[in-house]
Amino acid sequence: MSTSLTLLAGPDALRLIRERGLRADDVDIVPGASGGPKWLALAGLDRVLFGEFFRAPRSRPLHLLGSSIGSWRLACLANRDPVAALERFESAYVAQRYPARPPPSLVSETSAAILEKLLGDTGVEDILTHPWARLHVVTARCQGWMALENPTLQALGFGVGALGNLLSRRTLGLHLERVLFHSAGDTSPFAALKDLPTAHRPLTRENLRPALLASGSIPMVLSGVRDIPGGPPGMYRDGGVIDYHLDVDYGEGTGLVLYPHFFPHVVPGWFDKSLPWRRAGPLNFRRALIIAPSPAHLERLPGRRIPDRDDFVKRSDAERTQAWNQVLGEGRRMGDELRELLATGRLAEHLQPL
Repeated sequence: MSTSLTLLAGPDALRLIRERGLRADDVDIVPGASGGPKWLALAGLDRVLFGEFFRAPRSRPLHLLGSSIGSWRLACLANRDPVAALERFESAYVAQRYPARPPPSLVSETSAAILEKLLGDTGVEDILTHPWARLHVVTARCQGWMALENPTLQALGFGVGALGNLLSRRTLGLHLERVLFHSAGDTSPFAALKDLPTAHRPLTRENLRPALLASGSIPMVLSGVRDIPGGPPGMYRDGGVIDYHLDVDYGEGTGLVLYPHFFPHVVPGWFDKSLPWRRAGPLNFRRALIIAPSPAHLERLPGRRIPDRDDFVKRSDAERTQAWNQVLGEGRRMGDELRELLATGRLAEHLQPL
């Protein structure tokens, strides 16, 4: 019985994996969700998936769709040496330090420095010229008060957005536009997204850094990113405001959507976090395999939970660093368990219907 992993499969994924196991070349799409420090719980899985599972030659592109910290994780996968990029990312992320109530400008400056560590000397070129990885970076272009840097007015803007979202998620289109910066050209499986206003722009040497930084620019915590080169003019913020856990139409393909995720459920947007009735239905996940930490795995973590942004407030830097490093260490169990299931061909035995 799997002790560290929860494996949830939609009906199409269940059938395919039971027929022939989980094969890298059967995977079409890898999503990466928003969640700040929660990504640390998945780092052990990422090492195995990015460094081993997806290292075999591919016969078709692998589309990577990330919002916020998920786009940064997937940028590691699109590096020439993904494990080295992950290690740089882990080290820089855990090492960040802030005074009490840091201004957004300081958090943005620190985040930009972490991104530079992640990318290293060749990351931009690696991502743009990768033979099969096609990175999609989700950003949210803001209008009205949401676009302002004045904290009071920005908070009011997002408050209005949250109230409208209570009625319908479609009201987000009054305030926000999803802008996807990607390296897939005409092959993107997300070209037909119509749930909310969506623009597509190519990733370039000039906009890859600002697009990634914007995708992780949490409202009122980081400064926004204005006028990304090649994108529609305006103020860009965290892609997770629109697509928190990426409950989107994954297109018409027959391959798998392989989704390493912090939770066994999917929350559509940032404003839906506190709405227990607003959870993703099965429609978009028929061909998805979600790999999440098991309840037993969570029991072994500090505080019996994965990290989150509250750790910056509730724990000292020393306590937070120790807890996060423990999460990284425990995450190796998840990676080891996945590696064993893949090597023995027994992964299908542990699948649960999504």
